[in-house]
Amino acid sequence: MNLRRTLAAAFLAAIVAAPALAQTSPPPSLYKRLGGYDAIAAVSDDFLGRLSTNPQFTKFFVGHSTDSLKKLRQNVVEFLCAGTGGPCVYVGRDMKTSHAGLNITAQDWDVMLKDLNATLDKFNVPAKEREDVLGAVAGLRKDIVEKP
Repeated sequence: MNLRRTLAAAFLAAIVAAPALAQTSPPPSLYKRLGGYDAIAAVSDDFLGRLSTNPQFTKFFVGHSTDSLKKLRQNVVEFLCAGTGGPCVYVGRDMKTSHAGLNITAQDWDVMLKDLNATLDKFNVPAKEREDVLGAVAGLRKDIVEKP
């Protein structure tokens, strides 16, 4: 009889606990932790503004029409949105293809990281999210930098 009560109690506890266990949700995506689409768009706008006015990078933006620059901006937003777990679909080219022939150097990369960090500072991006963003960006280096 004691075994029967113990099994019944265990069964009842499992039934009661099951909904609570089922309700645990996964941690929020980096997209949500960054503030969603509008926040990513604002960060992208600031970052692209820094790059396009930085004397080291003006050579990459010269000759683009206003429409081309808008398309570039939209590609960056969608790339970041999709890459951080958001609902966007990035339909642009891969990073290696889109940066091929630009002769981006390791020095260019380092200056870009300074501009990116300045943007993240401006928007007070918390340490964990900053670390995740910079980690993701670091993984792109091999496809973007062509010259040491």
